[in-house]
Amino acid sequence: MEFVSGYRDEFLDFAALLFGWFRKFAAERGPGGARLEGRWRQLEAQIRRLPQDPALWVLHVLPNRSVGISLGQGAEPGPGPGLGVARFLGDEPPLHLRDLSPYVSFVSLEEGEEAEEEEEEENGEEEGAGMEKVDPEEDGEPAPTSRESPQEANPPGETEEAEQEAGGGEDDCREDKAEDEAGPERRKGRRSEAAPLHLSCLLLVTDEHGTILGIDLLMDGTQGSAGKGSETENLVPRAYALLCHSMACPMGSGDPRKPRQLTVGDAQLHRDLERLVPRLGVKLAKMPMRTWGPRPGFTFASLRARTCHVCHRHSFEVKLTPCPQCSAVLYCGEACLRADWRRCPDDVSHRFWCPRLAGFMEQAGELASLPFTYTAEVTSETFNKEAFLASRGLTRGYWTQLSMLIPGPGTPRRPRGSTPALSLLLGGDPYQLLQGDGPALMPPVPPDPPRGVFGSWQDYYTWRGLSLDSPMAVLLTYPLTVYYVITHLVPQSFPELNIQNKQSLKIHVVEAGKEFDLVMVFWELLVLLPHVALELQFVGDGLPPDSDQQHFTLQRDGPEVSVRPGSGVSTRLGSSTKEKGGRRDLQIKVSARPYHLLQGPKPDLVIGFNSGFGLKDTWLSSLPRLQSLRVPAFFTESSEYGCVMDDQTMAVATGGGTSPPRPNPFRSPFRLRAADNCMPW
Repeated sequence: MEFVSGYRDEFLDFAALLFGWFRKFAAERGPGGARLEGRWRQLEAQIRRLPQDPALWVLHVLPNRSVGISLGQGAEPGPGPGLGVARFLGDEPPLHLRDLSPYVSFVSLEEGEEAEEEEEEENGEEEGAGMEKVDPEEDGEPAPTSRESPQEANPPGETEEAEQEAGGGEDDCREDKAEDEAGPERRKGRRSEAAPLHLSCLLLVTDEHGTILGIDLLMDGTQGSAGKGSETENLVPRAYALLCHSMACPMGSGDPRKPRQLTVGDAQLHRDLERLVPRLGVKLAKMPMRTWGPRPGFTFASLRARTCHVCHRHSFEVKLTPCPQCSAVLYCGEACLRADWRRCPDDVSHRFWCPRLAGFMEQAGELASLPFTYTAEVTSETFNKEAFLASRGLTRGYWTQLSMLIPGPGTPRRPRGSTPALSLLLGGDPYQLLQGDGPALMPPVPPDPPRGVFGSWQDYYTWRGLSLDSPMAVLLTYPLTVYYVITHLVPQSFPELNIQNKQSLKIHVVEAGKEFDLVMVFWELLVLLPHVALELQFVGDGLPPDSDQQHFTLQRDGPEVSVRPGSGVSTRLGSSTKEKGGRRDLQIKVSARPYHLLQGPKPDLVIGFNSGFGLKDTWLSSLPRLQSLRVPAFFTESSEYGCVMDDQTMAVATGGGTSPPRPNPFRSPFRLRAADNCMPW
């Protein structure tokens, strides 16, 4: 499959951008930040001539004491091109975070530190001989360990001797040097032969709106060699080099530019940069930044890695332009466009796809035709999803499953891909996880069931009492799509099944991942179809193994909870309204395995969300299995391109094809930004 937009975890695109920029920065900065002094002065002169950005820029200093990075056998060592960066890029990039687990994983350093503390208590005098005590400053911030003074600071490129004369190599983001040299040895001896890398400090440059402009990673050591990679250069030259590179080559967006004003998130570093930053023609704020963001509404922009479709270079390295004929695919130049045009075999070449892609681009207007007040914002190519969610207080519950934003300390959050905790399903309110930080988003259930069937968001919102400014469609797209299949598509394609008159329905949700993470949104099906007892079975090898064979029943009358030994959990959720016609249940079953290995009675209906047949080999076995069941099966895709690729895979797997695609009236309003193309996903 040529394009993986909409199928790949968005965090991987984000990480590819961060590490791609960092790799370029590390290569140009040179070992330890060394540069020829003349070249460094030349860069300073270039920056002074850059246009001014009216936005405030922020240099964040983020220490890390508890998380280490463990590199697998397939990863390249070292913080530069290593950390498995090559796995983010290339012709076969990973689609999910779990695909990187053989190469890169994160480990806790806290257990080792606790063991070290116990050892230090037993050998306090001996261990403390080489330590330096750090006392807090009057303003409550930790005093830094020794580092360069502003008068002695040298930008990268001046000699290491000059740095050594400054009298320091440590900063307040790391432990004391003596501890750094001893710590990895102790940790290595306790854990394994290969000690994890310690990312001691993250330097991050952003503007006041959250656009990330540059990043630097300070490592305490490399895996497998204690102390070998310990950082000996000072924080001040590293920070200054990062600022210069962020202005000359901003990661996030836009042309090279310098900020109107800069503030720093560390008091000592702010003082140390006072005489360096003016060299760039930039004004340093009078006071350092005391909190995480200069504004209460600060949030990182949802950046995506815009890359050349052929060579995968990023937009901060080369200028990207779309194909002049279809305007769909991004290239860095004529050479990559010609290479893609002439690719063999012919049916994977851009020459073959260009007219089709031009047709897909024409669908952008139709796909953006939605009744919501925020439609123009969320369907634009520059849509900033994280800012949209944060501005509306959608930062908890199921909304965190849609965002790269992580709630702060003290905010409970269920990790993606984990089994829903029973306590999250028993609050009495089936819509608890759909709420934001403000007033309730879901109004009470209407007293009477629907008199007809709904065919648009407009009709459903009106009946449900939702304002067209409500973002609930983003979550409700899943149950409403199932509802649309039951009430419209099955009757049109399979009228002999008489599905609308069935009293119970067994539905398989195949290759389920995100859908199971949002399982309680399917409660809305009982509101829309109160006469039907529903059983949803989530199937897929991407589901958490500990959820395999789980079975629980959600009932609408009463707050009691009972546990069935060996079979699952029965949960009763309260509701202000009882449906007419008696109680109906929603049964949830989970099978963490590929669909062709599933045993049991056949369903009434099979549904797959954003399936991507061509991206997973198990579909070649699951599709014939589905065909043999002879039950209706419907699949959604995030683009017409995905539908065409599904049809090709279906032909290979079964010898048949799919019906012509049609727009889903209950599609999510959020547009997905793509890395190497401009198609409307």
